[in-house]
Amino acid sequence: MRQAERALFDLRRGLQILMRHDGAAVLLRAVEGADDAAVDELQALGGAPARLVLSHHRMAAIAHPGTAEAVSIGLAPLPDVAALRTLAWQRGARLPPMATIAAGDSIERAALRLLGRAQLVPAALACAVAPAQAAAVDAELASGRLLAVDAAEALQLCESGPGRLARISDARVPLAEAENSRFVLFREADGVHEHVAIVIGERADWPDAVPVRLHSSCLTGDLFGSLRCDCGEQLRRGVAAINALGGGVLLYLSQEGRGIGLANKLRAYGLQDEGLDTIDADQVIGFSKDERDFRVAHEMLDELGITQILLLTNNPSKVAALQKAGIKVAGRRAIYGEVTSQNQRYLKTKARRHGHWLHELLTEQGEPVAAEPERLPAPDAVHRA
Repeated sequence: MRQAERALFDLRRGLQILMRHDGAAVLLRAVEGADDAAVDELQALGGAPARLVLSHHRMAAIAHPGTAEAVSIGLAPLPDVAALRTLAWQRGARLPPMATIAAGDSIERAALRLLGRAQLVPAALACAVAPAQAAAVDAELASGRLLAVDAAEALQLCESGPGRLARISDARVPLAEAENSRFVLFREADGVHEHVAIVIGERADWPDAVPVRLHSSCLTGDLFGSLRCDCGEQLRRGVAAINALGGGVLLYLSQEGRGIGLANKLRAYGLQDEGLDTIDADQVIGFSKDERDFRVAHEMLDELGITQILLLTNNPSKVAALQKAGIKVAGRRAIYGEVTSQNQRYLKTKARRHGHWLHELLTEQGEPVAAEPERLPAPDAVHRA
């Protein structure tokens, strides 16, 4: 899957790539980062009009609901980049009346998957290579200016999880909440993401069911103390709780914004300021309500030799995902932050639409939400929206 991994970096750099499947060849470029000259270059090399490819989440947001994972849109004439960006992620956009809509093919589905994995807006320009341009495209490939990737290989990369993690480095890092702590850094096979296991206390002193928390990175909350969420408080309280329980592990996962990345999280914040909740804002941009893949946590626990855990979480999906991966979740303990006027709506959305177990916390604020189940969810309860 080496070419597919390289394609992630080319797309993030704003370059076009060539994708092939069953004899078809299509030039692809992310709408994010493109300019009018780049779009002209794409169509000139391909020798055909480009089509806009959007996710079904985005299509629903612009009043075209459907079931196709990727949707291919013909626009004649193709609008400028400013208009394409409006169609790709801005609220209130509408397709022009003459647009033609079709279910995306394997190449277009793979393109959106790659963009999502690269944490770019899932919106692509796709230009089929005309027969008359085949020699010109071959010359670009031979020169190294263009990268070719197979659609099946790209899909395999995106569906296979993080791949085998590499343990890169570790060091003792005393924390305010747990002085005896060590940071162990892991890197994913494609090189895009790095994750840290914060190992607290001495292994010999840990309980049989090791206290573990999965914490997705939140630059705004963890580092800057944003009042829009409770992430920073949950992080520090999680470390303190693990330390008080005799030690264990906090997995700090590079999954900003439930997996959509910081740039898209900030776009979603802008939409939330217009009145949308976190789920609707993410779907306007083209994402599902949660893009995270918790298989990386399973691999990190495997590398650390941990098979039975006490999970510190309010999220049933984390419980189910680890159970499904073969980790024995012997029990669960809640970890709460403070409810404030700025984060109350965010917490209510997590409880009501993500199903997070926040009954005790929100009931104290006079916000009725469903009570927590008596038993942990079954492994097959995890799902993607």
